[in-house]
Amino acid sequence: MKTYLLHNRRCSKSREALEILDKSWKKYVLVEYLKSPLDFEALKDLQSKLWLKAIEFCRTDEKEFKENNLTKNSSDDEILKVMARFPNLMQRAIFVDWNKAVLCRPPEKINELL
Repeated sequence: MKTYLLHNRRCSKSREALEILDKSWKKYVLVEYLKSPLDFEALKDLQSKLWLKAIEFCRTDEKEFKENNLTKNSSDDEILKVMARFPNLMQRAIFVDWNKAVLCRPPEKINELL
């Protein structure tokens, strides 16, 4: 998979990013990451493409964040290991195009890679 959108159909921002992508006519694979979670290694790879710290694409308001004793000072590896177990912790949507990725918040940020 070289070009794909990590998508959560229940998220309005993710649906908006999908709409922008569909209008662009770019070929991609839609990945519903809650049904097909990324493992730790895939999350590490994603992080390198995003050029972000793990905390920057983690949903810190979710109960799993607190229940796993994560804080804003937790290491990238600690956060990614928990994110692999609880994919709902990942911000959405994320668009990946080869070796670059963008967190689509706001959804229009997807245009940076189109």
